[in-house]
Amino acid sequence: MEEPVLLDEWQAVPDVLGAVKRAVDEDSRPGRFLLTGSVRADLDSMTWPGTGRLIRFTLHGLNERELSKATAGPNPIDVLAQGDPMALAAPSEAPDLPGYLDLALRGGFPDVALRLEGRARERWLESYLEQMLTRDAVAISGRDPARLTRYFEVLALNSAGIVAESTVHEAAGIDRKTARAYEELLVNLFVVDVVPAWLTNRLSRLVKTPKRYLTDASLIAASLRVDGATILRDGDLLGRVLDTFVAAQFRAEAAASRARPRLYHLRDKNGRHEIDLLTELGGDRVVAFEVKASAAPRRSDAEHLGWLRDRLGDRFVAGAVLHTGPATYVLDERIAAVPIASLWRA
Repeated sequence: MEEPVLLDEWQAVPDVLGAVKRAVDEDSRPGRFLLTGSVRADLDSMTWPGTGRLIRFTLHGLNERELSKATAGPNPIDVLAQGDPMALAAPSEAPDLPGYLDLALRGGFPDVALRLEGRARERWLESYLEQMLTRDAVAISGRDPARLTRYFEVLALNSAGIVAESTVHEAAGIDRKTARAYEELLVNLFVVDVVPAWLTNRLSRLVKTPKRYLTDASLIAASLRVDGATILRDGDLLGRVLDTFVAAQFRAEAAASRARPRLYHLRDKNGRHEIDLLTELGGDRVVAFEVKASAAPRRSDAEHLGWLRDRLGDRFVAGAVLHTGPATYVLDERIAAVPIASLWRA
């Protein structure tokens, strides 16, 4: 048999894992088997742990670097880890704000991003959500689909936000225990990502509340049944969609980065300083990001990044204000204004 052998949807015949285990025990050469399955595979199928025999990879949605076929270029996190944010050069062509919104609402699901447009795309996303929330999730957990759907809508309205648990579960009309179970289920289904707060002994009075994102910005529009024109008229929702879109780019890039970063957010308890996303590199070094809908951010837009740099010193490697305009330029020491599109056209 020619190798590597791909076993897709292995959970349909879970006993095949026993055969793979025996084959690997007899011949441990790496890369002989590729095992792929749906997100339900780990949640409702009997498995063997595979410790020492399997390397696990999470397949994130397609990001713009993959969709634009720019994967031969350098990983943007690895570029910034060298300490020069200006190394993320401005792309030759960059979308404007409505263009970025179109990319966000197209999303990273392969069928949608590569094949569908307009109302066909909207119907696919709405159907995906309905199937997941009323069938898949219920089959796995037995949860009430109406309440789970309402909870998901609350998360969609607050994606990229730092919202207290009590606010979320009260808005959804459920208790704290149920909300925690719902969140765990949706994280396991890879439609919600919980980004922890970054804590350090160099800074005091930091909030510990995590930041919740839908993993794909297109799901915000599908859940709330809104289109691009509606989002453009709602500044708060527009900011959340843009932040969610950028986070999806970083989620995939972090998984592929040589720096092996972890993603965090940061906010102090009085709300005076907030960093949208922070990547922690080895040696406690950080690269920090602000996301702005502005096409021409000013030095004042880098205020929070400058505050963090001054307190961390050499541990602050670089900062970038990611914006919707076409130009890259210096805002402050080790901080630059960088078009969002530079993340996939570096």
